[in-house]
Amino acid sequence: MTEQEIHFDEIISRYRSDPFDYVDIYSIHTGQVRFLVEEEERVDGISGQWNHIPGTQLYEITRERNTKVVTSQTNGTVSSVQKELDGEFVESGEKLMTIRHPLKKREIIESILQEVLFLFPAPERARYYFSMDVQSRIDRKGNRSVIVQPGDEIITMSLMKRDTPVYYTGEPGIIHSVYFKPGDSVDQGTPLIGVCAENKLQLIQKIITRVKAEWE
Repeated sequence: MTEQEIHFDEIISRYRSDPFDYVDIYSIHTGQVRFLVEEEERVDGISGQWNHIPGTQLYEITRERNTKVVTSQTNGTVSSVQKELDGEFVESGEKLMTIRHPLKKREIIESILQEVLFLFPAPERARYYFSMDVQSRIDRKGNRSVIVQPGDEIITMSLMKRDTPVYYTGEPGIIHSVYFKPGDSVDQGTPLIGVCAENKLQLIQKIITRVKAEWE
């Protein structure tokens, strides 16, 4: 058994013992906060055919007599609340609570992939597009037909009406996963693509098959 397979076994065991994602909720700006949920309360995320039904109300925050209600983006259970902050003035970005989100099979696979692939992040907050050559290859045969090498011009960054080529700086391999839609705004540091070394492709496929078989 290779070290990579042992590593995969460890990852699968970890997700089996704790198949949750822990989503921290932060204050969206400064103001006086009032909690609308309690610990162990179930919450729902956005729903509806057009994502038109907002999630459960989590907290409200008031600044200069202007009150805004913040709703949940994910489903799960409130695992912790910073109760001492209820009714208090908080700074922007202060942690208020954590939601324990049960991972679905697809999310577990995606989380595992993000651990084992090389993730190439967005250098700045901007809109991103594949280069014309890469996009045409993806359109013809899919992203896993595209092999990238360090120094390849694979993506175009559009910022302030200026387009700048982005050169790949990771390990050589196949574009296994794409994490953005061309033209969408992506935050700095968010993965754009996940690249798989060709010698790892069979192992990654094995882990996906195993998760699909083992998880309900």
